[in-house]
Amino acid sequence: MEEPLIELRDIYKVYQMGDEEVRASDGVSLTIRRGEFVAVVGKSGSGKSTLMNIIGALDVPTEGEYLLGGEDTSQMSDDQLADIRNRMIGFVFQQYNLLPKLNLLENVELPLLYAGIPAKERRERAMESLEKVGLKEKWKNLPSQLSGGQQQRVSIARALAGSPSLILADEPTGALDSRTSREVLDFLKQLNQEGNTIIIITHDSSIALEAKRVVRIHDGKINFDGDVNEYAAIL
Repeated sequence: MEEPLIELRDIYKVYQMGDEEVRASDGVSLTIRRGEFVAVVGKSGSGKSTLMNIIGALDVPTEGEYLLGGEDTSQMSDDQLADIRNRMIGFVFQQYNLLPKLNLLENVELPLLYAGIPAKERRERAMESLEKVGLKEKWKNLPSQLSGGQQQRVSIARALAGSPSLILADEPTGALDSRTSREVLDFLKQLNQEGNTIIIITHDSSIALEAKRVVRIHDGKINFDGDVNEYAAIL
C-alpha cells in the first residue's frame, strides 16, 4: 500500500466572530495516500475551504497536526509554508489565476522562477508541461487569446511544472461550461492514472463522483469518507 502523503490529526480551526466562536474545522482527521484521487465535497460554509487552505499549506490549524510528506506543517512560519507549497503542491484554481501580460510559457514558468530553477531548465520544463496539456504550439499566446477550458489547461500545466507531490484543484470547473468541464475532469483523471495524487475541492456532488474517493464535510466535521460508489449510493 502506498505511504500516506497527507495526514491530518485532530485538526481544529477556530475563528472569533464578535462574541461567537466559529469552528471551521472541528476535529478533522484524514489520511490520503500517494496516488489517490479524492474529492472533498461540502456546501458553502461547511468548512471545506478551511480544510483546503490547511491541506494547501496556505494556513495553519489552531490545534492539531498536519503532516505533508512526513513534514509537520502545523508549526511552520510563513516562509517555511511558502517553501513547502512551492516544493510539494501544484494549485489549480477556479479563476485560473494566469497573469494577463505574460505569455503561456512565462505563466507556466512562474513557480519554477520562485523555486530558483535556472532559465534553460525552467523553459524546458514549462514547455514539457504545455505539451502534456496539448498547448505547446500556443506557447507565445496571451491568456486572453484562449478559451476558458484552454486557460484552465494552462493552469494545470503550471501546477505540473514543479513536479509536485500533490495537485490541489479548487472548484476547477466552476467557471466552465459542461463540455469544457468534462475535458478538464478527464484530464485530471488521466493525470491520476499516471500516478499523480489529486484532491478536488467542490460543492457539486456530480463533480465529486469523478473522483475515486469522496470526503464530505459538514459543519467542520467529516460526515462521510468512502469509495465513490458508496457515495453515489447515498445521493
